This record gives sequence, structure tokens and C-alpha cells, in this order.
Amino acid sequence: MGSGLAFWSPLLHLLLLLLLVMCAQGTGGRKMSETQLEATHNLMNPMDQRIHAHHSSSHMDHMDPSVMIFFTIKDLKVGKTMAVYFPKRDTSKSPRLLPRTEADSIPFSSEQLPQLLQLFSFSKDSPQAKAMGDTLRQCEMEPIKGETKFCPTSLESMLDFTHGILGSNTPFTVVATAHLRNSTTHFQNYTILNEPKEVFAPRMVACHTMPYPYAVFYCHSQASVNKVYKVELGGEDGDRVEAVAVCHFDTSDWSPNHASFSVLRIKPGTSPVCHFFPADNLVWVPTSTSV
Repeated sequence: MGSGLAFWSPLLHLLLLLLLVMCAQGTGGRKMSETQLEATHNLMNPMDQRIHAHHSSSHMDHMDPSVMIFFTIKDLKVGKTMAVYFPKRDTSKSPRLLPRTEADSIPFSSEQLPQLLQLFSFSKDSPQAKAMGDTLRQCEMEPIKGETKFCPTSLESMLDFTHGILGSNTPFTVVATAHLRNSTTHFQNYTILNEPKEVFAPRMVACHTMPYPYAVFYCHSQASVNKVYKVELGGEDGDRVEAVAVCHFDTSDWSPNHASFSVLRIKPGTSPVCHFFPADNLVWVPTSTSV
């Protein structure tokens, strides 16, 4: 029972945030502070084929720790130890989720970035301006082959997109990574403690948080074979994580510059690529097929 509640908590948190914001007055929740930016600037969709490692060397010691989320399907076994990056963020400092009526009243376009920077009181050379521009460009890029994507700016629009992918009459639920112990360590070795459990889902929608003054997600679904797993991990410092992982079985259309290929030392299309999700990312799956 405790495990089930832990995996439901991100959805309950989002719903609570939505209710709080809908009751709030004014636009005070629209500001993105330096602290919020630091908490979100590494959250660009890790599975987007346009994102790649900051360093050209394939040696683990020279990798940006934030890309250390990838592994192979052969690693999904009890006792396997891997170096994994799990960002720890204070959700009280995260950008707020807006109700659809307010989110839809704000332009969401790179062409209107100058006006948006004025609206949010950011200078054009600020870190926030760069983060906003990167997010807008990511959301406006064409999907890769077999991918359906959308950047919802409200919970309602996220649920509408998920219904469109999974089926308008299909009940669905959300799974997300949960940290069972308070740990401040971002990057350490984790060991798989129990047999990983597959969340059998013929279709899934993954939603990744994006850096923006208010909550924006990069949601996508791929037509190729993907599998969702729940994996219990134990960290070197005593951290316990009920992690959600997704394995992508067809990477032939991914860019050779994708970070996973540098981390795993493989080439596109040669092996399934798996990755862990941070705690504030969501995976929507049909209720009838989840475990």
C-alpha cells in the first residue's frame, strides 16, 4: 500500500498545486527566480534526440553528471550497481502550475519571446531568458519519426493530450519516481534491490518538466516499442528510491549526438536504451494494464 501511495503522490501534488493556483489572485506566481532557474535548467527532455552530452569524451569521469541516467536492458537485474543522477529539488520553489484559462492567455511562442521577457521582467541576456528561449524552441521543433509531442502549460491540457494518445475512453493513471528517504546527494552509486517490475502498457505518455516561469511539460509518445518499469534502488548514502524507468527498443532514428550513446558507448539502433526519470517527471499509462 505504501508503494502505491508513493507512486500516486506526484499526481496528487499536481492536483493540489492546480487548486491552489486557481484560488490565487494576480500573477505573482509567474516570476522565475534564480533559485527556480537553478532547480530546472537541467530538465530538458532527456530522451529528445537533439540533446547531447556537454563533453565529447566518452569516459564516465568526464561526463556531465546530469546525463548519467541511462543504462541498458541487461542492467535491469537485482544486485546491479550503477552511477545515477537523481536531482533533488525543493518543490516549494518550483514554478507554479497555472489553470488553463490563465495559461492560455499568455503567448507561448519563440516569436513572441521579447514580449514574454517584458511580461516576466527578464532582461534579454539573463539566464532566465536563455532558459525560456530553449524551452520554446524545444517545444516548437518537429517530432522525430514515430513521435507525437506536445508541450502542455496546464494540467487540463496535459490530460487532454494523454486522452488523445491513450484513447478518450481509456482510464489512465500516473507513475513517477519517489524518494523514500531524504537525501541531498544528487549523484552516487545505486544498487537494484528487488526484481524490477514491468508496468505493462501498450501505449504511454512521458511528460518532462521544462524550465519556464510557470510549469511547462514536454509530453511525448512514441510508436516504437517502449517498456515501463518500477525499480527499487538503494544509494550509497542510504537513499531509497522507487524509480520509474523506460526502455526504448528502437533508437535508429535518434541523433548520433544523443547523450545516451556517449554514456553507453553504443550506436543508434544497436541496442535498447533505458533511462530513469527524476521525481518531477510523469509517465501516464492505461489503468487496466498497470501493475
